[in-house]
Amino acid sequence: MSELPEQPDAQASAESAADAPKHRPIKSFVVRAGRMGSGQVKALAELGPKFVLPFKPGLLNPAEVFGREAPLVFEIGFGMGDATAKIAQTLADTDFIGCEVHEPGVGALLKHIDERGLNNIRIVQHDAVEVLEQMIAPASLAGVHIYFPDPWHKARHNKRRLIQAPFVAKLIQHIRPGGYLHCATDWEPYAQQMLEVLTAEPGLENTAQGFAEKPAYRPLTKFENRGLKLGHGVWDVVFRRRA
Repeated sequence: MSELPEQPDAQASAESAADAPKHRPIKSFVVRAGRMGSGQVKALAELGPKFVLPFKPGLLNPAEVFGREAPLVFEIGFGMGDATAKIAQTLADTDFIGCEVHEPGVGALLKHIDERGLNNIRIVQHDAVEVLEQMIAPASLAGVHIYFPDPWHKARHNKRRLIQAPFVAKLIQHIRPGGYLHCATDWEPYAQQMLEVLTAEPGLENTAQGFAEKPAYRPLTKFENRGLKLGHGVWDVVFRRRA
């Protein structure tokens, strides 16, 4: 998310390492320009008031937001939202909050929500790190999804990758004991880094011996299917927060 087309904006700051301040705050995204289609514009105008939550300090009450008590999953960088909508449809008894700064992606997911008649997704168009810190209660998440984050291929840019020890330490504070963190990437060096970072975090335990089988709830994207036919790999890691 380089990045799958369906998932264009899951990852770290756009500043260069050379220009970054010494204590650059963690960011979950890169802002990219993109044109809004007419359907996305319409969806944003008509459905945004219901499904897009404003970013504001203060913990969310999921029962009030969704009108029910249900497990809550947080997704960082849903791109164009197709996979998110399919997962939400498959896991109808789970509620989802997705963070995405890319406005065309927000509009696209709203279209999917409308077309599939979903009511278990809400969107926050803001940096996921700040949403976690200021809107998500500690130990409240049943799971976190981070699919195809920007791999920052060049070695000198690796420090921009989202899955690093300081971020993971912050993230798991919001996952309840027994909850899970599911990451996926199509870039093997990043997959190895994910596995190493998550294995080193004492608050997590691997659900597999190394990489995990793709969970049934995560659909294959068109790009992923095409890559698999060409022999390209995709790696999933699924860790659980220790009790």
